[in-house]
Amino acid sequence: MNIGNWINPFRPAGGPPPQVLGAFMKWCLSGAWPALWLAAAFSALAGALEAGTALVLGWVIDATVSSGPDAFFDGSNTAIILASVGFFLVARPILFGLSAATNAIIVQPNVNPLVLSRLHRWSLGQNVTFFDDDFAGRIAQKQMQAARAVTDVASEMINVVAFALASLVGSVFLLTAINGWVAVGLAVWLVFYFALINWFMPRIRSKSAARAGARSMVSGQVVDTITNIKTVKLFAHDDHEDRAALDAMQSFRQRSLEFGYISAGFRFALMSLAGILPVLLIGATVLLWQRGTASAGDIAAAGAISIRIAQMTGWVSFTLMAIYSNIGEIEDGMRTLTPRTRLEDAPEAKALDARHGEMRIEGLKFAYGRDKGGIGEINLTIGAGEKLGVVGASGAGKSTLVALMLRLYEAEQGRILIDGQDIRHVTQESLRRSIAMVTQETAMFNRSARANIMYGRPDATDAELIEAAKKAEAHDFILDLEDHKGRTGYDAHLGERGVKLSGGQRQRIALARAILKDAPILVLDEATSALDSEVEASIQSALERVMEGKTVMAIAHRLSTLREMDRIVVLDQGRIAESGSHDALLAMGGLYAGYWERQSGGFLDLEAAQ
Repeated sequence: MNIGNWINPFRPAGGPPPQVLGAFMKWCLSGAWPALWLAAAFSALAGALEAGTALVLGWVIDATVSSGPDAFFDGSNTAIILASVGFFLVARPILFGLSAATNAIIVQPNVNPLVLSRLHRWSLGQNVTFFDDDFAGRIAQKQMQAARAVTDVASEMINVVAFALASLVGSVFLLTAINGWVAVGLAVWLVFYFALINWFMPRIRSKSAARAGARSMVSGQVVDTITNIKTVKLFAHDDHEDRAALDAMQSFRQRSLEFGYISAGFRFALMSLAGILPVLLIGATVLLWQRGTASAGDIAAAGAISIRIAQMTGWVSFTLMAIYSNIGEIEDGMRTLTPRTRLEDAPEAKALDARHGEMRIEGLKFAYGRDKGGIGEINLTIGAGEKLGVVGASGAGKSTLVALMLRLYEAEQGRILIDGQDIRHVTQESLRRSIAMVTQETAMFNRSARANIMYGRPDATDAELIEAAKKAEAHDFILDLEDHKGRTGYDAHLGERGVKLSGGQRQRIALARAILKDAPILVLDEATSALDSEVEASIQSALERVMEGKTVMAIAHRLSTLREMDRIVVLDQGRIAESGSHDALLAMGGLYAGYWERQSGGFLDLEAAQ
């Protein structure tokens, strides 16, 4: 039996994460509670056993005083000796070992991946606006920070709080057995102790949250700079980025100082209070001994308890400070990661059955929640297997139309149907699996060429992979690849965002991915506008192979790439202004004809067109 598997570290959460701290913690740890309670029980038993240590010490001293130095080992104290040896050499090590094992093997290795997987899974479901409005590094930092903080809180609550509370309860019972007034003295001290904690902890929590926010901004700023390092170099803005990072670091330093002041004050006040306890309990027990109502063993037991609690106070105070610091970080992560900026599948959503790829757009409107911009009242039908070109000036609504087709945003009015199925009533996963897309800024992972191409269809065979690469005219240059670790060919890693490839090579990888995906609908969003004419011409045959048998929507500024489309629509201020073949649109002498006349080197001159 492997106790390390008692918590399923990748178990999905039930529903969305709550936005209230207690409920959020419960959501994070759901499914792990039986193991957590077991670990807490062992920790509490170990804590109660600490009070028993003082009790055993008192027994031994009383027996020693009663027997005298010569008679302690004469047989009358055998039971006490055996009990003491069994307590210290058997019971205490076993119980502390069980407590350590449940926490170190069951709880800590599993809770972190449990929480992190849930937060990451939730974040993946957020819509694109969520990621557009924040730093990628900050979002990643919040996931890891919150998961670590929840793990630390759970672990320390088990390892320290359950242990300390049980130890205090056991101490109260033991002191009550000595004399009720000594227990009252401990109770009075505990009132001041908890009052001090109650005053400091909310302030520590607040300062910790501010520090966590400032730390994540440093991470976000640094990651943003490194992600765009080529732009930084090209514009010679090293100093600018350095100042931005230093500003974020200065803010983090200031929040850290504020946290340091409050935490130092807390430790000083708590340790001052802890020093009072031994004086109080030992002094009271000595007075009782003078009156004949307490024994020497009682003095030793009270002294052991008071010193242990005083020492434990520092340990517990440090842990509580860490717990409240972590709670502040959890709250900060909760606020960042839990907003409901997401498009959910309809409750009755089914998988899209896109066998033909016909698209029908009816009365579609979307303006990003504003009065202007986006698209307005588009009606368009793209027949199965039809190749449609889309052209228009910047801001005409081309990219918005594609985003709505992929349901990255929800239409404010109207609907889109694929093979007669409203995309609002099908699963987003099945919708996007039915659409292959090649964009101007080709997305590449810092993974192998094989992994990047097979992202189109992860279950493809090697033969299918190579066939797709050959159709995209990528196979030959892939075989010549070698990365800094000596990996070659399809195993060579491409660098972050594919920086080790030329623009044409990245585009061929993207085309191979689209070919392998073999979706019935293909969207080419400025797929060749980043390439020069010579490179574009060299991959035209690959583009033609990608489009074979597909319903195609091709958006382009380079109008020459649209000449072979079955039909071209011209968008203007979010509406369809013109529609027809290349020759028909030229004959109309309208917007398209004007674009064609003004294009430079095959590109649409956007400034002249507006």
